[in-house]
Amino acid sequence: MNNDKYSSIIDLPYRKSSRHTPMTLEARSAQFAPFAALTGYEEGIIEAARRTERKISLDESYVDALNAKLQWLEDNISIKPEVTITYFVPDKRKSGGSYATIKGCVRRIDTVNQVVILTDKTEVYLSEILSITGDIFKELEWNIRIRWVFSYDIIIT
Repeated sequence: MNNDKYSSIIDLPYRKSSRHTPMTLEARSAQFAPFAALTGYEEGIIEAARRTERKISLDESYVDALNAKLQWLEDNISIKPEVTITYFVPDKRKSGGSYATIKGCVRRIDTVNQVVILTDKTEVYLSEILSITGDIFKELEWNIRIRWVFSYDIIIT
């Protein structure tokens, strides 16, 4: 390296400025921090890759069966029946969503706001319900089958 060019000033003492306060070490290091030109790009890629499910369309007979179960729950709300509800949760960022399952005791069915309210105050929209199951329905279905079999036997004989 050729020092001849700077030989006149290379050995001069450093003069601190009387007008400007020196930068802190953190402020000086911030000048050399990596620059993220694509801020949010990685999050966008992750969001785009996240999969959602389409909402299942229910046929009329299935909706009728769900409505019958809801009606039975409403008529027997005083016993606070325990049920398992599978329902659709719409995604807030993109089309589609996911299915969630919750188990609890039914506290109330709000027909005005169209929600089932469980005892833990979870609210499930009636339009998003895919299925309602529970031991109470197994007993109910068994009783209905027995009544049907006996009425069928009576008709035959």
